[in-house]
Amino acid sequence: MIGTLRRTGLVAAAWLVMSAAAAGVTPAAAEPAPDAHYSAADYTAGSWAAHAAGKADGLVMVRGLKKLVADYKTRAADKYTGASWAPFAEALAKADGVAADAAATAPEVAAAKTALVTAAGNLVAAEEGTFQTITNDVFWNDTSGNPIYSQGGGVFKFGDTYYWYGVHYSGAELYRANPTRKYDGDVSFVSIPVYSSKDLVNWKFENRVATRATSLAGGATLGQAGWVGRLGVSYNENTGKYVLVTQVYLPSLGGDGNGVLFLQGDSPTDTFDYAYYQNQVVNSPTTGTGDQTVFTDDDGKDYLIFSNRSGRSRAFVAKLRESDSLRIEPAVQIGSNSSGREGNAMFKLDGKYYHAASDLHGWNTSVTHVIESTSGNIQGAYTGEYTLAGTEMDYSHVTQTGFFVTVKGTKQNTVIFAGDRWADFAWNGIGYNQWMPVTRTGARPQFHSVSQWQFNATTGAWRVGQNNNYILNPDFQADRVTVSTLTGWTNTGGSVTNVSPGANGSRFALQLGSGSAGVRQQITVPAGTYTLSAYAKTAGSVSGAQVSVTDAGGATRTLDIPSSSGWTRRELPGIPLASGPATVTVRTSGGTLTVDGLGLVRTSGGTPTGQRHEAETAPAVCQGTIDANWAGFSGSGFCNADNATGAYAQFTVNASAAGTTALGIRFANGGSAARTANLVVNGSTVATLSFESTGAWSTWVTKPANVPLNAGTNTIRLDPTTAAGLPNLDYLDLGTAV
Repeated sequence: MIGTLRRTGLVAAAWLVMSAAAAGVTPAAAEPAPDAHYSAADYTAGSWAAHAAGKADGLVMVRGLKKLVADYKTRAADKYTGASWAPFAEALAKADGVAADAAATAPEVAAAKTALVTAAGNLVAAEEGTFQTITNDVFWNDTSGNPIYSQGGGVFKFGDTYYWYGVHYSGAELYRANPTRKYDGDVSFVSIPVYSSKDLVNWKFENRVATRATSLAGGATLGQAGWVGRLGVSYNENTGKYVLVTQVYLPSLGGDGNGVLFLQGDSPTDTFDYAYYQNQVVNSPTTGTGDQTVFTDDDGKDYLIFSNRSGRSRAFVAKLRESDSLRIEPAVQIGSNSSGREGNAMFKLDGKYYHAASDLHGWNTSVTHVIESTSGNIQGAYTGEYTLAGTEMDYSHVTQTGFFVTVKGTKQNTVIFAGDRWADFAWNGIGYNQWMPVTRTGARPQFHSVSQWQFNATTGAWRVGQNNNYILNPDFQADRVTVSTLTGWTNTGGSVTNVSPGANGSRFALQLGSGSAGVRQQITVPAGTYTLSAYAKTAGSVSGAQVSVTDAGGATRTLDIPSSSGWTRRELPGIPLASGPATVTVRTSGGTLTVDGLGLVRTSGGTPTGQRHEAETAPAVCQGTIDANWAGFSGSGFCNADNATGAYAQFTVNASAAGTTALGIRFANGGSAARTANLVVNGSTVATLSFESTGAWSTWVTKPANVPLNAGTNTIRLDPTTAAGLPNLDYLDLGTAV
């Protein structure tokens, strides 16, 4: 619950907590007696002394505040804009003072923590950041090289850091070590790990916030539960606590044992303790929940998104109690489907709420079903159900809905679909976590099924990765059962089915024959040079076995498959493809052909690399003078534009195909302040760049950016936004298509 405070600022953040009682909201309360894993250093000196003396006054915990202060002291001012750094520095200083105050009260500690977390969340990076690569269809490791075990959880941004919580099940270890069979029902709870990241790609293991030894009510432990899963975390501004909400089945907790368990910690990576257990949500027809996630709205309010446990036919939104996040308030039903839905999750895009869910398949893959709000009320009316575009041809990249992450970047907002591939149960491929971008195309959102993509968490921009496989359902693993028409593929004749195991030991593979048979798939590709590949084996008298691709211009390239009794990788490199629709065909004229692991990967783009455009050379335009009085420049000089708003520099470049292209702008800024300029491509502003001080006019650095180019001639203009004008400009390098 942090969105409101990001907007209202430090004074309001502190006021919210300090005046909570006056508003009828329960403020932060003093702590109960300390657990064994806490010590005197975790509390204010005054409250600890009173507790040790046997006084009834409660303990005041500062463990989390101290940890946050120590972490945020590592931030450097030059990495952020001055406007965002000033309030952060003020909040950090105040929080440091409260953490050291022996007499600080619980409301004061909560207010200081909330103000600090809010200011940290408002920090704006001075630089644009870098693109990091997300690769799907592999098992992910943390920054120490250890496996990431995180199922059925979520990613939440607290302050300036993302935290990923999920469940470690014992079966995850087994399948990762040997993905050649199913491990049905092996969901024995191990722990709830938490990882942290600034870029949503590189994840550092922080702690196990809960383990089998975590104490619950009545002397029970979490290890005694028959089920733990589907969790999320909320920050409560009133108490300064981080509240973890998870499904649990443990009869000793009350009722029939199906319910929602609340654990809470004093920092995002703290060891969480038992806080409450709720057996049933008002207005839900069953105890417990079906599947659930936690959604935090822009106004900071937190909601549980869930279905009813038995049948899972109804979709609900219920608010977490604002005073402490330790109760689920009465639910509002927003949708229903008699067939049942699971993997219930929520995202918000362009002011609309989208509830997403998958088929009731028991942790298996399906298209993603969506209902969208018809107003700005999350608990208001929703449309009927429709299929999220882009999830049809490979069943949401062989996943079911897990959770969503919304990144509000400096350039754009991007929603990440975090798909859950619990392959232990389904034996359907490699990798547990498959993340894909979701954008809005026209009136509805669009899912982009990419095996590799790059993401800039600062700007929110994303692009297709260099090693992306453009074929959909290339491992034929989307179908959960044996079928005669495979998802994403159209039969062209003959006998078609899927068989197990596939080339990598998981299921499935495509099998054609015996006799003449084939399938095809139409996809869309950018112009470039590609490598077509496949794993294949044959049986019987094979003839005419091949994989081919036909581009938008009608040109066909064919990879012939010779006889082979065992899995053999075949490839055809150097295939030029035109931009637009392309058709991939697999066929055989005789015998049995089994194919798996199809690949169509672009090895080079349409824009040549290494195009350098000197600022002093026509057709470049410099509204100023071409000078040569500072050392270190390239060519015969550099552009010294006039110190005036609108005194621009412009470059004319050529691209052989339309698309997004990387560029580098070499500049020097010997002034003390950054100079900003709009990046204008073909007359449209695509970004605003900050050219920071380089310390001297003879010190040259390169500013990276990405721009959309048309096929043919393009203009790239740098238009200063202030009277300080531009920095000195040496050249513009046009890089590769991205």
